[in-house]
Amino acid sequence: MGWLVALWVRGWLVVLGCGRHEFKQKHNEWIELAKPTLDSSIATQLLEMPEMASMEIENCHKVRNEMRSALNALLKDDGLLVIPTIANPPPKLGAKEILSEDYLTRSFTLMSVASMSGCCQVAVPLGFQDKCPVSVSFIARHGGDRFLLDTIQTLYASLQEQADIAGKSKLSTNVVSDETTAEFAKEKGNQAFKDKQWQRAIGFYTEAIKLNGKSATYYSNRSAAYLELGSFLQAEADCTKAIDLDKKNVKAYLRRGTAREMLGYYKEAIEDFRHALVLEPTNKRAAISADRLKKLFQ
Repeated sequence: MGWLVALWVRGWLVVLGCGRHEFKQKHNEWIELAKPTLDSSIATQLLEMPEMASMEIENCHKVRNEMRSALNALLKDDGLLVIPTIANPPPKLGAKEILSEDYLTRSFTLMSVASMSGCCQVAVPLGFQDKCPVSVSFIARHGGDRFLLDTIQTLYASLQEQADIAGKSKLSTNVVSDETTAEFAKEKGNQAFKDKQWQRAIGFYTEAIKLNGKSATYYSNRSAAYLELGSFLQAEADCTKAIDLDKKNVKAYLRRGTAREMLGYYKEAIEDFRHALVLEPTNKRAAISADRLKKLFQ
């Protein structure tokens, strides 16, 4: 990752340098004609700068292309880069710090990632810390707008819940981060499952379990993928773990019943389907499976 960080830092230099140059090229004529009143910091940043040589502009474009290629290769189709939206607390109105090169360096190091790479970015507000607004940004590959928006929509409630928990109980950042990352892994597993990529789905669910082994859903979802592969012993074990964590997990009982039926444990399978019916009396799958096995083996 060291090479990417170095490229990242070079990227914000391009934003500051090439960005100012392009602004001047496009708008300088209007500025000279209209003579608008500009804030002194804006005038300093955009207008009172030396002209860039052709070689410097070419180098800026080269860095920009390298940045885009590197991030797209890193993120691929279903990767997400999670970063703070901005490196600094919001400055006070009229604060002199925003004019400093150090402040601009730290700010643009994060703010330039999406604009430099052509990736899509969403900033999600998470509340307040010391009366200052806090947000986190999610970045997906160039052209991955739909994937990013769908993922954020799915995770938004969980993100807000974790932010509330962290605020109330002062949990460590690592705990919140692990649980949030586990949810991302689960969603990737769900998408792989929909695409019938069973082994890949198992990999994502396993990753989620490693990050947060207290979620019955992760085990239950992995069991579904194991069933599709015919790995009935693994599916049964995952369902049992899911039920241990959540006694009311109907899907886990249904899936364990299916796994046990395929393993020849018919009595235990019937019990699982009946238990699912107790929890959810209108579940047709449980009723049909229980009746079918009862007629065949009792």
